[in-house]
Amino acid sequence: MSVVIAAANLSKWYGNVLGLNDVTLELEEGITGLLGPNGAGKSTFMKLITGQMKPAIGTVTVRGRRVWNNPEIFQGLGFCPEHDVFYEDVTGWEFLTGLLRFYGYAKSEIAERAARALAVVDLTEDKDRLIRGYSRGMRQRIKFAQAIAHDPDILILDEPLSGLDPLGKRKLIRLIKEFKNQGRTVLVSSHVLPEIEALTTRIVLIHQGKILAQGDIPFIRELIEAHPHQISVRSSDPRALAARFVGDRSIQKMTFGPDGQTLVVETHKRDEFFGRLTGVVLEAGLEVEEISSPDDNLQSVFEYLVGK
Repeated sequence: MSVVIAAANLSKWYGNVLGLNDVTLELEEGITGLLGPNGAGKSTFMKLITGQMKPAIGTVTVRGRRVWNNPEIFQGLGFCPEHDVFYEDVTGWEFLTGLLRFYGYAKSEIAERAARALAVVDLTEDKDRLIRGYSRGMRQRIKFAQAIAHDPDILILDEPLSGLDPLGKRKLIRLIKEFKNQGRTVLVSSHVLPEIEALTTRIVLIHQGKILAQGDIPFIRELIEAHPHQISVRSSDPRALAARFVGDRSIQKMTFGPDGQTLVVETHKRDEFFGRLTGVVLEAGLEVEEISSPDDNLQSVFEYLVGK
């Protein structure tokens, strides 16, 4: 595959704050997931790709052409920002048609494109409602609609699944995959690994403005499995539960939570622990109120990688 987006020694800072630090990266056709905790530099990178900011150092190109101050490129780029920036007192229809006017389309084509984009995101029936009255899911969908209305071949999505309910996430994931199946390029950011896992196997890990790693899902999973998982089990008798696991080779450490009802386990073999947990609970006749893994997210993985 040919390189679509390329960054070379790309850096950006805000005063004394470094937003992006010497990033060199090549992105090919298909879907690439950009993962990192909040403040990692994902949005800065995307704003540089879409020409909203000028690099302090380095270059970013789209299909070999520099982005900054090159408006011709933007006809082929679609951008869905993380944060809502709407004119609240316009309708979804007015929002889309108003943006499409900037591309110089005729009125008839503007109406056709707006109608098509609204249909794609299932907002046709709500097109005449004020955006002020849109739900969180509807606002996410209208942002996606404006990103695709001009039919770009490159789509940049900044946390597009944030705040959506499970059904809304499934619908948007389907739309993103359809865009990719049309032979286009998608860069999508998130801080939640399972969301990106549902979209692509190609992942770039970013933290504190630097690329930590890139690879496929198995590679990322290996990084996670190398990190001790912390699992909290709230039960009727946490000490009896802990006694059952004394000497278990899958467990590195056990402590009790401040509430006195929670056993906190650290393990490198999460699946093995869960496999044993069910049997132990049944044998001991214990009541389990809650099982959670507070560090089963990218923040913990990044903290582990940075601390290695």
